[in-house]
Amino acid sequence: MSFTKKGRNVRTADGKIFPDVSVDVSSRTYAETVSIALKREFSDTHCALKSIARITGANERSVKNWWTAKNGPSGEHLVALIKNSEAVLGAILLLAGRQEFIKVLGKLMPF
Repeated sequence: MSFTKKGRNVRTADGKIFPDVSVDVSSRTYAETVSIALKREFSDTHCALKSIARITGANERSVKNWWTAKNGPSGEHLVALIKNSEAVLGAILLLAGRQEFIKVLGKLMPF
């Protein structure tokens, strides 16, 4: 069975230079924003990373990456965070450009 020509090219034709893979600014902003919100909400708790891992059901290593803004939570983990953290909810609404909902909630948001 041969590979298709439409498959993803990881290397250039000569195989010596890898393509430039730059991080999207919007994803970096997302990770940084969630990290700040997590620190505001959970920094005063003992074992904050373990608490977040327990809330979301995520691996502690993943939570550490969220905490340091290397990655942001995806899908079901983000929903679990929003259920349990007003700071994360406010951060996501802010990123989505929905400041009117932050005002409606009447909560003091960290941003």
